[in-house]
Amino acid sequence: MKNMSILTPELWKKLVEEARSYYEENGGSHRLDHVWRVLALAERLARAEGADLDVVRVAALFHDIGRAEEKRTKGKVCHAAFGAELTKKILRKYNLPEDFIAKVVEAIASHRFRSSKRPQTPEAKVLFDADKLDALGAVGIGRAFLFAGEVGARLHNPEVDLNSTEPYSKEDTAWREFKLKLSKIKDQLLTKEGQRLAADRYRFMEEFFERLHKEVKGEL
Repeated sequence: MKNMSILTPELWKKLVEEARSYYEENGGSHRLDHVWRVLALAERLARAEGADLDVVRVAALFHDIGRAEEKRTKGKVCHAAFGAELTKKILRKYNLPEDFIAKVVEAIASHRFRSSKRPQTPEAKVLFDADKLDALGAVGIGRAFLFAGEVGARLHNPEVDLNSTEPYSKEDTAWREFKLKLSKIKDQLLTKEGQRLAADRYRFMEEFFERLHKEVKGEL
C-alpha cells in the first residue's frame, strides 16, 4: 500500500464532478448513493486485503458510469467494458500515471458479475466484492425492487418459470433477480471479509423472500 496518496482533495473533488453527470442518467438503483456504499465497503475490504486504496477509490467512483449505455441498449452493451474505456479517457485528462490508470481500468472492466472477465488483481477483487455486497442484504432487496420498477416489472412472480423470462421485461422482478443472480453471489466473492459479510446478508434475503411468498398467498 502506498504511503502517499495521489488523490488530493482537489483532484478527488474534480473526479467526483466528472462522475456525477454519468450517474444522473442511471436509474435509482445505480446512482451515486450506490457508489458511496460501494466505496465504503471497498475501503474496508482494501484495508483487509492490503490493496491500493487510491486505485480502489477511483475504481469504485467510476465503476458504473457505463450503466446508462447498457440500459439504453437493453443489455447489448456491457457497462463494465464500456465504463472502463470511458474512465480511461477521463483519467488521462488529469495526467495520472499510466500504470495507475491501467489498474483502475482493469478493476472496472472485471467487476461485472455476468461477465466472463474475472478479477485478477487485489484491487479488482476488492471492487468486485464491494459491488456485489451492495446487491445483498436489506440494501440488495431495496435495489432489486428499485430496478424492477425502473424496467416496469410487476411486484412478484413465483408462479412462472424464471428461466424462460427475459430481462428488462414485466417479469424481471426482484424475485427473478434474487433467484437467477443474487442467490449465486455469496459463493462467488473473492475476499475473506467479503465472504463473511455476504453469508450474513444472504440469510436475511432468504428470510425476506420466504415471508414475501407467504404474504402474497395471503398466508400471513
